[in-house]
Amino acid sequence: MSRRVMWILAGGGLLLLALPWLAQAMDESYLTTTVTRVMILAIAAVSLDLIVGYGAMVSFGHAAFFGLGAYVAAILSHHFHLGDALLGLPYGIGGSNELLLVMLLAMLVAAVVAALTGLISLRTQGIHFIMITLAFAQMLFYLFVSLDVYGGEDGLVMSGRNHLPGIDTADDNQFYYVCLLALLLYVFLARRLVNSPFGRVIRGSKSNPRRMQALGYQTYWYRLVAYVIAATGAALAGVLMANMNEFVDPGLFSWQLSGELLVMVILGGLGTIYGAVIGASVFLLLEILLSAYTEHWMFFLGPFLVLVVIYARHGLFGLLQNRARRND
Repeated sequence: MSRRVMWILAGGGLLLLALPWLAQAMDESYLTTTVTRVMILAIAAVSLDLIVGYGAMVSFGHAAFFGLGAYVAAILSHHFHLGDALLGLPYGIGGSNELLLVMLLAMLVAAVVAALTGLISLRTQGIHFIMITLAFAQMLFYLFVSLDVYGGEDGLVMSGRNHLPGIDTADDNQFYYVCLLALLLYVFLARRLVNSPFGRVIRGSKSNPRRMQALGYQTYWYRLVAYVIAATGAALAGVLMANMNEFVDPGLFSWQLSGELLVMVILGGLGTIYGAVIGASVFLLLEILLSAYTEHWMFFLGPFLVLVVIYARHGLFGLLQNRARRND
């Protein structure tokens, strides 16, 4: 990565740090909530990039884990006292309402589901892998639609945001920084993962799986672990989204959301991590701008995506890198 790109990324990070103050100074508080949503979906997009960009596992059911994370947070909030009882914690001390604990539980649930579904899904590849991940996501979608005890298709309202010691998560500005910290940590860990020996095996399995198997690597199990790790990242994003909206519904499992996450990754650039963040930002920015003029904003997003695929084969982040190299 060139020095110019690093400076651009650093500038973007500083802008994110200062945004709540800028939004308050301009009396545009909605900007804080909007960018919070961008950061949450960026975490989900980065998690998808781990398997699509680096492992060539094109999943059309990644929203299943996003929805699972959101529903774990909402269900524990809805049944606060029940969650404490199940965890053996005294009622009223926080227990199942603690954000960090909810994150861990959501990631654990997503990991178990990803391991069980991945054992089957990863025995296929290509279009068959796409369809089977879509099928599992739709199964979960209809499962939660049928659960009337948790609102069914009408969704479930949380009793409030999860608690985090020393931070008032009910305050949008403070919750914004919680999401920013989560994004920065997840991007850092994702970068470390893909540059680790484990990540090199995943990348090798993408380009030449037979050669990796000949070298003695059990690529199936490596891919399964990567699939589980990506699922936990999506669940983390789901918990944050549930807390931001204080509401969940089965639409969080929908194939449309999986498709949007995939578009974000493609827009930013496959296999770049930072590109997934840029892709999420551009996608949601276009959604906001275009939807202000027409409800058929996706009609105009399509040609833009086509142009990016044709003229920026490595996505917007790759285009940024190429321009930086020319200027250097």
